Amino acid sequence: MVSARRSFQGLLPIAAMQRLGGLLAGTEGEVRFELDFGRDEFGTAYLDVRVQAPLTLICQRSLEPFVLPVTVDSRLGLIRQEREESALPPGSEPLLVAEDGKLSLADVIEDELLLALPLVPVNPDSTLPDEVVAPAPEESSIGEGRSDNPFAILRELKK
Repeated sequence: MVSARRSFQGLLPIAAMQRLGGLLAGTEGEVRFELDFGRDEFGTAYLDVRVQAPLTLICQRSLEPFVLPVTVDSRLGLIRQEREESALPPGSEPLLVAEDGKLSLADVIEDELLLALPLVPVNPDSTLPDEVVAPAPEESSIGEGRSDNPFAILRELKK
């Protein structure tokens, strides 16, 4: 694939990706991908991965599902042994290829999506519920008589 500078593009169902599906709130939709094999100016074999996917996650702020559009654009340097990683050019991530040279492209796409998932998914359009944001009624009445100075209550005790 590298010597022939092959390119692939297509769609994969999210439901077919078991590892990714276990982390999602829903497995609807499809992953759009483009893969390009080649060699850079240093002779290093690479795989360019471009992926777009609508992933359904649970917002950790509102605990409601939301769709996060994920876009991945990375260059993977193809290596056969771990010691070859230091020879990769900057901006390339290592991808260890088996001795037989076979590579599961679906697994590579799934791995890239797993790495792109946020550690704590938060829907940018979500807001906290009013009972969390609004001050309690007893707090607002106590705070009105006091000044902003935290030591004002000490002054009252001193009298």
